[in-house]
Amino acid sequence: MNTPPIDASAIERAAEVLRSGGLVALPTETVYGLAADADNEDAVRKLFAAKGRPADHPVIVHVDGTDAFDTWAKDVSDDARALGRAFWPGPLTLVLTRAARVRDVVTGGQDTVGLRAPAHPWARAVLRVFGGALAAPSANSFGRVSPTTAQHVIDDLGIKPRGRIDLVLDGGACPVGIESTIVDVSGAKPTLLRPGSITREQLQRALGREVTDAGAAAPRASGRLEKHYSPHTPLSVVPADELAAQLAKPSNERLAVLAPLSLLEKCRADVALAIAAPDRADDYARLLYSSLHRLDTSGAARLVVAAPPTGPQWDAVNDRLRRAQVGTANT
Repeated sequence: MNTPPIDASAIERAAEVLRSGGLVALPTETVYGLAADADNEDAVRKLFAAKGRPADHPVIVHVDGTDAFDTWAKDVSDDARALGRAFWPGPLTLVLTRAARVRDVVTGGQDTVGLRAPAHPWARAVLRVFGGALAAPSANSFGRVSPTTAQHVIDDLGIKPRGRIDLVLDGGACPVGIESTIVDVSGAKPTLLRPGSITREQLQRALGREVTDAGAAAPRASGRLEKHYSPHTPLSVVPADELAAQLAKPSNERLAVLAPLSLLEKCRADVALAIAAPDRADDYARLLYSSLHRLDTSGAARLVVAAPPTGPQWDAVNDRLRRAQVGTANT
């Protein structure tokens, strides 16, 4: 996927807005983030208000690289440094014990902070010109489908004076398309808080030891609520054989469908929009949110997704679809 050349004047404008306490939506390799100066408590509070984000739900701090470990965290473990060396810049968030400079508003009052060094050239350019760290959750209304294009952000949050944020940088579609893997490295053992494009197996190879699932005492982290990533229209994730039978006969409700082409070719149901699901996990993840945005605005009464395959490469996709389905259960 081609990324547009960096617009230096747009980057300078973004840095100015951030220095003045404003909010900037910017592309990362995962999804578009809504950025505020992580050292400016008022700006971060405005970020929470713009998203409608609960005050106890922490945001990830985006930094320029591993040099930020000792500025934003303390008691940084060998595991954290090894993962930073292996995967930064990239789609990996590390949860560490927070340093004294980290504001409560960033961490949701916890004693840990999530740090990530993004790989997207536009995000890295903003970090360099701004010269600080950015609190940056996804640039969408809380709990809704994440944005992977600038237009998704504009359609949801809007730009002032009528919208909620100050500036949107259009750096093209996000090449990964799904949120970062989150690993808690604040304790004795690394634990996986959220699956992403960097798999557990990759993490374990980099560390040379096991990465376990998070327990009940794990820190709160972005994207871990049961209801999340949700479209406005009710969504059902259906096993492929059940969906094949459902689509093979006329329906009494209008559907929008994400499924393998082989299922769509036999469809006789009333379909507002049909999108062929990619076969590869990385392609599916890259297009997942843009597909959900399209399905959600198709005018269908219900969205139906053929359950993707299982396995380590599909864990992140299945995680997002499960939470999206739960989020629309009472819609």
